[in-house]
This record gives sequence, C-alpha cells and structure tokens, in this order.
Amino acid sequence: MKKHLVLLSLLVATMTARSAPVDITAYAAPIRVTCVGDSITYGMGTTKGNSYPSQLGRMLGAKWAVKNFGVNSATLLKHGNKPYQKQAAFQKALASEPDVVVIKLGTNDTKPENWAHKDEFIADYEDLIRRFASLPSKPHIYICRPAFVPAPGNYTINEAGVLAEIPLLDKIAADTSATVVDPHAPLQAHPELLPDRVHPNNQGATILAKTVYQAIIGVEYSGADPVVKSE
Repeated sequence: MKKHLVLLSLLVATMTARSAPVDITAYAAPIRVTCVGDSITYGMGTTKGNSYPSQLGRMLGAKWAVKNFGVNSATLLKHGNKPYQKQAAFQKALASEPDVVVIKLGTNDTKPENWAHKDEFIADYEDLIRRFASLPSKPHIYICRPAFVPAPGNYTINEAGVLAEIPLLDKIAADTSATVVDPHAPLQAHPELLPDRVHPNNQGATILAKTVYQAIIGVEYSGADPVVKSE
C-alpha cells in the first residue's frame, strides 16, 4: 500500500502545472512562451504576422519570446485524424524550454469521426499537460476553451462539440492545476470575426491574444492595436 501511495504522489507531482499569473520578476529575459494548437494557433484566417501568437508577442513586449507551434487540422485526441502529439511540432514545442505553455486544441476534435473517441479526451489532455509540466523549465500551463463556432459550423466542426468540451476542460484544469483561458465567450459576442465559421480573422485573433495576455499577466491589455498591416 505504501508503495502505491508513493507512486501516486509521484504521478500527481509530474502532472501538476504551475498556475497563473506569471511573476515577471522571477525570470530573466526572454521569458519563453510556447503556443500549442491547431490551425487557429497557426494563423489560418489571419493575414501575415497577425496570428494570435504573433499579436500576443507584440502585446507582451521585448522581455518575452513567443513561438508558434500550431499545426493545421491537429487534434488533441490521440485517436483523432491528426493527433498533435504525433506531429513534429510537438517535439519542437517540448524542446523549446518554455516558461509558459498555452494550449489551444479541441476544435478539430468536434468532428464526428474524432468525437467518437470523446471518452479519451480527459486522459489525452492530461497526458499532454503532463508532458509539458514535467519539463525541467517547469512552465506555467494555460489551456484555452475552443473558439466559438457560429452555426452551422464548417468542415464538420461544430459548436455542440465545443460546448461538450468546456466542462471537460474545467475538470482537466482542476485535476492538473492548469489555468483555463476563455476566448469562447468574447468570440461568441462577435460571430462576424469568424467569417468561415471556424477561424478568427485578424480582429478575432486579437480577442484571443488579449484573453491569453490577461491570463498570463493578470491584467487586461491596454496598449496599442497589435494588428499589423501585411505586405
């Protein structure tokens, strides 16, 4: 029994993420931010230089180094059609020695063929968190609710699946001490910022970046417009 308790304690220790906000004074520059996700993280739907990680980098400023490890069509589910953990970007994200990890996966998991494996969602998400939480850099970990999907959705992505994922994400955060970031609610108020009914445009990506910024820093962003004009 004692042996089992020790093993359980070790498991919990490796899965526990550091919570928000980040104490900037505890880090030497640059503070490394690793953005993990699907096409929304990658920047599909935005113009050059305006993905949410790019905008987040401009909001955070020179003391921060934000890297984008988004993969188009990636799923959180390991039995999804394109599991993030099987992509080269995942190994690069682990190797980036992050101080902060922002995970935004789940949108593609709502596709019917992927959501057939919904019973594995919590275990797969907690495994992904554990992989980052066990890094020597001991990063703060943030998990984002999926973006709002205006009806009727697109690419078989759907809002019903997103709504089913939200309570699961809240449980995952409670289990792992990760911090939940909620871009779903503010984007729901602006469906026009998701013109293809999945991917936020430049202004939608601004909303996403601002919600992540507030979670990391602890205050609302009040600086200049982070959208840049593309060449």
